[in-house]
Amino acid sequence: MTRTLHARFTVTSADPVPLPHEDWVGAFLMRKSFTAGIVGESELHFVFSGDEATGRGYVAIERITGRLDDGSEGSVVVQHMGSDGPNPFPFAGHIIPGSGTSGWSHLGGAAVIEHDDEGAYFRFDLDD
Repeated sequence: MTRTLHARFTVTSADPVPLPHEDWVGAFLMRKSFTAGIVGESELHFVFSGDEATGRGYVAIERITGRLDDGSEGSVVVQHMGSDGPNPFPFAGHIIPGSGTSGWSHLGGAAVIEHDDEGAYFRFDLDD
């Protein structure tokens, strides 16, 4: 059975990470706070290339730790990617199989970042 979970978040920090060949690639170590759907926090490694005028893309690995509305607690690792600019491709992502801990050990499925008038959120289509 699949269920949809919307997990609202805000980025609380984004610290640059030095990389070789920074003329074409950059990286941040970021942290987020989750306030709805999931209450908790995350840490992610965010790597990007390009610029807003001509197009840019990113890939990220993110570990989310917290509590769901059903009271279960744990963590999962999410891989996600997206782009912006004149010809963006859709955001995509998923929970890495087997990454769940404690009460989230059974979670899997798609994980896509979406935006609305209230800001950014993950839409998880959970297979649990």
